[in-house]
Amino acid sequence: MAGAPPSVPFPRRPLEAGGSCSWERVRWWYEDVLGWPTVPGVPMRLRVGLRFDVLDVPAEAGHAALKRLERLERSRAAPLRPGFPVAVRGERMLLLVATGGADELPGLLEWLEWGSLPLDLTAIGAGGLMEAPMTPRPGPAGLPPRPPDRDGPQGAAVWLRPPEPGCGVEASLPALSATGGAGTAPDLARLVHTLATQCHRVRLSPPSRFFGARVGCG
Repeated sequence: MAGAPPSVPFPRRPLEAGGSCSWERVRWWYEDVLGWPTVPGVPMRLRVGLRFDVLDVPAEAGHAALKRLERLERSRAAPLRPGFPVAVRGERMLLLVATGGADELPGLLEWLEWGSLPLDLTAIGAGGLMEAPMTPRPGPAGLPPRPPDRDGPQGAAVWLRPPEPGCGVEASLPALSATGGAGTAPDLARLVHTLATQCHRVRLSPPSRFFGARVGCG
């Protein structure tokens, strides 16, 4: 069925433990619908640096940063820009950004005066791999549904904000305004500054298990 158009539902397969759809279905969705190259295995992985880079932060800091950015967007007179794809895996959050963003991260942190602090903020760029987020149950027409409030089964990665086929995923990825990120994509410098601020707050906070409120996916 590889190569079937996105409008045709992929045949339903037996569900794996935890309610996740089969890896075969997931691979079809990434490769045929999104056009993202994958690496076989369990869990399946996505090749980073070709269509997107990834920022990796503590989930607590990531949720707080997304809420902050959402408030800033709602305060703007202009219409809200589309949300960029975000995944969670256990206590980590993975935010997709434009290709080249991983290389820009060290310089951005220095420019934003965060370079001297031990932030738990890293990036995955060209040559790297990201665990392909599973879907909790089959969705219509091959699209993954919104994830549940909790993380995936046994800490598996799931989409908090899944990529939207046909909506120009790359156009929604945070990028530097100076390199063409001023269209529909959020500004990468603002995202990094907001993430760094929240990572710093988490580092200074008393240790505690994160049960913070989830950010809406709409």
